[in-house]
Order: sequence, then structure tokens, then C-alpha cells
Amino acid sequence: MLRFLHSIFRRGTKSGAVPDSLVNKAIERAVDGTDPWIRAVFGYKKKLRPAVIHAIDHVVALVDGTGPVLPLDPQSYDSNPNLRTYFLTASEMGDFLKHEPNLVQLRGKRGNHQHGATALLLMEKRERMTLGASLSGDVVLRDVPQVSVSFEAHRLMDLNGNEEETRYQLKRRAYDHLLRIALGRITELKTRRGNLEKHRILLSSKLSLLQRGGFGFDPRSGRETDVAGLEQRLADIEAQLLAMGKDDKMLDVYLGVVADVLGRAEEHLWLGKETLVVDRMGIKRREAGVDAREVSLDVLCDAEGRKLVVSLVSIPA
Repeated sequence: MLRFLHSIFRRGTKSGAVPDSLVNKAIERAVDGTDPWIRAVFGYKKKLRPAVIHAIDHVVALVDGTGPVLPLDPQSYDSNPNLRTYFLTASEMGDFLKHEPNLVQLRGKRGNHQHGATALLLMEKRERMTLGASLSGDVVLRDVPQVSVSFEAHRLMDLNGNEEETRYQLKRRAYDHLLRIALGRITELKTRRGNLEKHRILLSSKLSLLQRGGFGFDPRSGRETDVAGLEQRLADIEAQLLAMGKDDKMLDVYLGVVADVLGRAEEHLWLGKETLVVDRMGIKRREAGVDAREVSLDVLCDAEGRKLVVSLVSIPA
């Protein structure tokens, strides 16, 4: 599967530039990655085609829109503001490069790391309220509210011997991430529908039993059974099920979910830009200065609320 996605991305993203055979394979990947039963829907390929092409265009632009490759070299730590922001010390950065699992695995493959590597660095940005000291003229103020910024959970993804190959794999990963979002929504629909079906069966059975038995009071409580209330609850569930789609139309609904996510890919996975000003202690400042550096961040976001700071990096041999 990965090979055909490479072929798509090598051929560019302009409308009509991707061969039909490759678009069809991308459609099949979308179906396999969500609900294979979607193939039972008449004309599913035609219905998914515009959304798939749009998603391909989006993920290519997304990955190509990341900033320049950052040399992840401890020797550059003191002179590179981004490295000083991402890692507290050069020693911390060196430990990361020494122990990062994917990098260790790559080093274990003979010859794969002798010329260095390229990867995507992912981090979680944390902001915490603290109390610290601040200068106001010549006066030192104590217990001043401040925001400390740190970067945690560093990891490398899609390590390769060159930048081009890493970008191809990231585009594949972005496409699959969209499919994962679509699958999550389909699963949620199926779970909700299953719960409603179970509730409907229980209510229907209880209502039928009450009506056949002529119960006027609940024997456990001595209160009159609210048959009208049961009927209303049953009607509400029926309405919810109908709104979700009839049994024979649910595959169309699932196909619609996939088409919606891929067709509006930029609303489900996007790259934001953020400017951060911090001092050497990691305290957020309003303006850059002698003691505060300004850095630009690429922030990868999705519709499920995930936010990760990302940077393409090169790792020396």
C-alpha cells in the first residue's frame, strides 16, 4: 500500500495529475481503513473520488508546508534558538539522541545511519502558571505570576536516510490519520446505534409484556405503570435511529462519513503556526530581547483536539 501512495505524491497534486489507477487504489485504502462493507454501496468509488483527491492534495500541502529542516546537532545547541527552546540543555538533547527508540533501532541496521538521517520530531508543549521574580526598573518584585513553557515527550517519527523519503512517509501517515478519524466516527455511530437498538428491544419487550398482561400497577412499587411514558421513550429511540439511517442505509451513512472527513481534510488535520517568546529559563515573555528569544513553531492539530509541536530534523551520523 505504501508504494502506491509514494507514486501519488511523486506525481504532484494538481487536479487531474494523479492517474486514475492510483486514485482507485487510494479509494480502496480509504475503504479498507474504515469499513470494507462500504464496497456494497453502489458507485462507492465515484462517490469517494472527489474527497480522496482533495485529501491527497491536502496532505501533500500539509507536509510540504512544514518549516525548513532543523539540524538536531548538540554542537549547534548554543547557537540555535529552536534547539534551546525544545531542550533544556545540550546534555538533555544528547541523551535524547542516544536513547530515542527509533533512532537506536536505525543505528542497529548496518549502514543505515552512516550518513545521518532525517525524521519528524514531535513534542508536547506544556504551559504552567508559576510565581517568580521580575525586575521593575531597579526593584525586584517577588511572587509575580508567570507562565513557564516546556517541551516534553520528544519522539522521532519516519526516520529515513533522506528528507524526500521522510516526507513521503509523513504524507502517507497524514492520509491514514484522516482515515483513523473517519473510522472513529463510524465506530461511534455503530456503538450509539447498537446501544439504541438494545434499549429499543428492552423497552419494546417490556411494553409488550405490560400490554398483554394488563398490568395497571408496578408490582414492586405499587405505583401505576407509565405505559404512555414507555411508548414515548420508545418513539424517541425510533426517531433517533431513523435520523441515523435505516438498517439498509447505514453503509451509505458510513460512506458519507468517510467522504466528509476526506472532503474536508483541512478541518480535521492542519498545521498551525505559532510564535513563542521565552527567556533562558523558559518563562514566556511579551517581547524578544537580550534575554528572550523568539521562535516560530509548527503545530500539528486535529479535530479530536490533539496538538503537537513538530519539526523536520536532520540527525548527524
